[in-house]
Amino acid sequence: IEIAHAPIFGVNRSGEIDLWNNMSAETLGFSKDLVLGKSLVEFFIDPASRQSVRAVVDQALAGNSTANYELEIETKAGQVRYLLANVSSRPNSSGDVIGVVVFAQDVTESGQNDRAVAGIARELRQLLD
Repeated sequence: IEIAHAPIFGVNRSGEIDLWNNMSAETLGFSKDLVLGKSLVEFFIDPASRQSVRAVVDQALAGNSTANYELEIETKAGQVRYLLANVSSRPNSSGDVIGVVVFAQDVTESGQNDRAVAGIARELRQLLD
């Protein structure tokens, strides 16, 4: 997990970050030492999206995974990154859910391209109308 080429992070049942791999640190600019123990939702998530993210985490804690969930996270440098995330429960060796693990892919550039194409399409429709 530490050397995976994708951001992987986890939270405990209280929502505190307890897993943070090297790619998470590289993608978001926050060292493991800085984020461990911090609330994922309060530390990283825009207030407008917190309820939705909490719901996804709660679902995973209940054993219901969520695939292809788009997380909007601000980096240490103040840039917004879009992560396409798979959110799953994380059991201990006895099978009890002890937290949530998030496997993510940074889709910021592809998202910017999609938004640019949508903007051009919107402008063309306005010209035709």
